Amino acid sequence: MLHESRGNTEGPSDGELAVPMAWLYAEYIADELLRTGDLMPPTSFEYRAGRDALALTIFLSDTQGELSGIRVVSQLETWLSLTAYDQPWLDWVGERMAVLTADALTSGEPAPDLELADLAWRWLEETELLAPDLDAVPGGGSPGGEDDGPKVWTPAWRLGLPLGHLAIHLF
Repeated sequence: MLHESRGNTEGPSDGELAVPMAWLYAEYIADELLRTGDLMPPTSFEYRAGRDALALTIFLSDTQGELSGIRVVSQLETWLSLTAYDQPWLDWVGERMAVLTADALTSGEPAPDLELADLAWRWLEETELLAPDLDAVPGGGSPGGEDDGPKVWTPAWRLGLPLGHLAIHLF
């Protein structure tokens, strides 16, 4: 989103800053949902994974460009369905990012929202976190608490997505 131009010149060539309001708003909503759910400490990598996965979902589901005007409650069902366990979220994000990238290249306008979304997307895909093995047999034959169970390196999005989904349920 560009700040309104004053004068005959338009766009960033006149020295004005392009502000990524849609992305910042999506990130704010995701952060509020996660904080309300109180599922993870806000300083943890798991929290960041949840916030980024949820912010991507919120940002990319805004197909009409109305993100700053949405009412969170009216969108909860959409976000729940997109983040559900049986949905192809990873493919959906990849397809939406490709469409938005192509649109930005075609328009030739700066896309600061898309740049931030791309950074979050890359972090979620490329970062692995050591987490409990969710596919392990319950109990696993080892005594002890949850922290004693088997752990595996897991892509950040695989931890963040269910965390975001749960935060929406708890809202």
